[in-house]
Amino acid sequence: MNPEVTLRPFDLADLDDFYAWASDDLVSVWCCFDTYTNKEDLLNFMKRFVLPHPWMRAICYYGRPVGAIVVTPHRGEAQCRGELGYMLATQYWGKGIVTKAVQLVLRTVFEDLKDIERIEALVNLENVRSQRVLEKSGFTKDGVLRKYLIHKGKVKDIVLYSFISTDPLE
Repeated sequence: MNPEVTLRPFDLADLDDFYAWASDDLVSVWCCFDTYTNKEDLLNFMKRFVLPHPWMRAICYYGRPVGAIVVTPHRGEAQCRGELGYMLATQYWGKGIVTKAVQLVLRTVFEDLKDIERIEALVNLENVRSQRVLEKSGFTKDGVLRKYLIHKGKVKDIVLYSFISTDPLE
């Protein structure tokens, strides 16, 4: 099955849908933020970070926002790189939605963010599902970065994946 997945910018009307996955411990366990417990805090996050972000999109499944995907451009000498991140409501896991969303990103982001030539994804070594998404989407596993960052108070090993703008999409 090929799900109907589209990407679009967020707006404040997406607050309730965003809260559905941002308040889920199973989703936030892999994210840099803690699980949201009230909509006011999430609304402030949307206003401060989501809406002004240069490339953050709602992952829509048959028109409804069910997740988020972001490419954050680096600056200075690293401006040729962007970092990919994504999250999806748990009830939509295992349906190929994020894989399709990542593939949609790769078809447009290099035109949208002209300085970027490489997309990187840093994935917790324990997050095997996310690693599989990237591999199915054409990313190359560059290696494991041992004790690379502190995530929610614990030092973690991270798998580095990359996609170069000249890589063919399969």
